[in-house]
Amino acid sequence: TITIIIMSNLANIQTCGLTEVILFLLAILFGTGCSICSKTMMNLHGTNGTFTDDGEPVIEAFQKPLFQTFGMFVGMLFGLVMHWVVVFFRIPFPGYDHDDEDENATSGDVEIPTEKTSLVVSNKLNNKNEENALPMEGGDSSSKEIPAWMYFFLAIPAIFDLAATALCMMGLQYLDVSIYQMLRGSGIIFVALMKQHVMKEHLHKFHWVGVFWNVISVVIVGSTALLASSGGESNAGITPSQTFLGVCLMMAGAFVQSVQFVFEEHVMKMDVPAPPLLLIGMEGFWGTVLSIAVMYPIGYFMPGDDHGSYEDPFNTWAMLMNSKNIQFAFVIYFFTIFFYNLFAVLVTFMLSSVWHAILDNFRPITVWVTDLVIFYYINPIFGEAWTSYSYIQIGGMAVLLYGTAIYNAPNDGCLLLEGQWWAFGIDLSDEYNAIRRELEEAEADAKWEAKRSDFKVRTRSSFMESPKISIHTQALRGIGAQHN
Repeated sequence: TITIIIMSNLANIQTCGLTEVILFLLAILFGTGCSICSKTMMNLHGTNGTFTDDGEPVIEAFQKPLFQTFGMFVGMLFGLVMHWVVVFFRIPFPGYDHDDEDENATSGDVEIPTEKTSLVVSNKLNNKNEENALPMEGGDSSSKEIPAWMYFFLAIPAIFDLAATALCMMGLQYLDVSIYQMLRGSGIIFVALMKQHVMKEHLHKFHWVGVFWNVISVVIVGSTALLASSGGESNAGITPSQTFLGVCLMMAGAFVQSVQFVFEEHVMKMDVPAPPLLLIGMEGFWGTVLSIAVMYPIGYFMPGDDHGSYEDPFNTWAMLMNSKNIQFAFVIYFFTIFFYNLFAVLVTFMLSSVWHAILDNFRPITVWVTDLVIFYYINPIFGEAWTSYSYIQIGGMAVLLYGTAIYNAPNDGCLLLEGQWWAFGIDLSDEYNAIRRELEEAEADAKWEAKRSDFKVRTRSSFMESPKISIHTQALRGIGAQHN
């Protein structure tokens, strides 16, 4: 793999190889399963082990958003197990570079600096210090020892994740899962703003055009939810005020989640970065601790419809222990949420936090299609029916994809705004051409660097007379090589 040091205009331009595409598709697959399973669990009914006066078991709905949040963190804990396995057995994995220290210690190659190579090293160091330089693919996350403070530092994204997930779960009670997923797509708006003003990473004009169309799509989708509820076509008899509350909760959750995405990208690209599996596992650990110590006590003492509480953890546990259908659904949810978080964090690591937000924009398509299939071919209780407002929802999805394709320029499959009718007269050809020129220059520099690496001065003798040569001999050979 050739590493390209990105220049200023290329700070937010990422290219996707086969590995990135596979990770992206796997994240969509498990993300779809996670969303469907989450909504399905909201519609399940079970017993808590109590009985009526007639001897019949008491049946109630399993609407437990806080429990799903808690279950998500418990599932993410598995990332710690995978992290330790990868480190102990030195398994190749993105973000882990097990061989660097061994190769540096045992390799017989010593490179003698020349004026040319010294400039290259200096440029690399300068570029590394610039905020707009992209990290190397599959960086050296494990080549440096992870300090103790990092394990506590990773409590911060867990707090963001806890708040965002709790808000989204509460909003999901009042929204269809496809609309819930589309509103989560508004996160790209907040991510773009933070990348520009907090991370100080330059966004191009076409990026902002793409963000604009994402805003329009969110408005369309939000209005679809309100129209459906006022027209009496919303599921479960949700009122317009409840739908509006659901939309507000979802938007708040999307904002907090976007803060989490940007923070995760930063923490995996620091001077001492956190490997992806450690990030997931520690988020799961701190999230589990915070759920037990903070979230559940608040939910228990807050007034609500769950036996006098907003959510009664004792009733939740009783229902989980006495209802086989809830147990089965939770096991599926456990694995889908873990693998979704795994692949989503890898998307952030391999690409950027903006791509993580784009991932959430693609998921509504698969979620909605899956929901329709469930409603019409499996069980209408858990699916989503086609309504007269679904056409508007399709329009919102089309605008969402349109904005995303513009934002993703100039990669393959994107839309370039060069004055076409569908570009509404916007012509950004000069911006695209400038990016292409810088990409070509960066690629040429990378090829030169690769060729230079192939001609490194070797310490071993050409005649293989001895594998061990003194440092003085190595130095003399290096000087001779320079003069030749």
